[in-house]
Amino acid sequence: MASRTLGQRPPTGAQVWDWLRNGRVFKSIFRYSYPSDRRNRIMTVAKNVFLHLHPSQVPRGGIRVTYTWCLGGLSFMTFLMLTVTGVLLMFYYVPSVTRAYQDIQDLETVVTFGMLMRNIHRWGAHMMVITVFLHMCRVFYTGSYKPPREFNWVVGVILLVLTLLLSFTGYLLPWDQLSFWAVTVGTTIGGAAPIIGKQINFLLLGDFEIGQNTLIRWYTLHVIALPLILSLFLAVHFWRVRQDGGISQPM
Repeated sequence: MASRTLGQRPPTGAQVWDWLRNGRVFKSIFRYSYPSDRRNRIMTVAKNVFLHLHPSQVPRGGIRVTYTWCLGGLSFMTFLMLTVTGVLLMFYYVPSVTRAYQDIQDLETVVTFGMLMRNIHRWGAHMMVITVFLHMCRVFYTGSYKPPREFNWVVGVILLVLTLLLSFTGYLLPWDQLSFWAVTVGTTIGGAAPIIGKQINFLLLGDFEIGQNTLIRWYTLHVIALPLILSLFLAVHFWRVRQDGGISQPM
């Protein structure tokens, strides 16, 4: 942009935007102009690391609210909400059997907006389980699992299992009576498996009884291992939607 001499008017917002858009830095980030036509839309999506997971075109019937009910998008948005609130909760929670319960009490009574933050996370977890389950039901009843989308259906089943595991591992973290007995029941069910039941029970507990090792193990699963695995399968799930011809259409 040329230097402004005395008496000249300051550049307008449109002029500043044109200068930035035509600059080398902007063009090095955005290779194509605004996606106002079909070619630019396709190229913008294909050349962007975030957008290329999504299809460049979506059939009108496939995005009808009464067909999809936005359940897939709601599930993903709930996961993002849980990620943000979960990170915030980690600032006030210590996975220790001597501190966990008190940290939850302080979060609800001392921390500003702590109860709101925890309730958003807790009810968001319930909502994610419901929306993922309903999304699976919608896919099944509309026949969207049929070829060539059968592999993506399997990925969706894995995502449902991971969602349930995330919900269950988070149930232990408050370290109250509900958490203790829920984990007791869950680990006992795992220990009832034939042949390798004792090994599974020890793997879930991290010890011979519920204690500090159990809390650390389930905390690590809840905040690191399971979210990373779920994010990987989410990326595969979105990518397969594109590879299978976009969102399925009403039959």
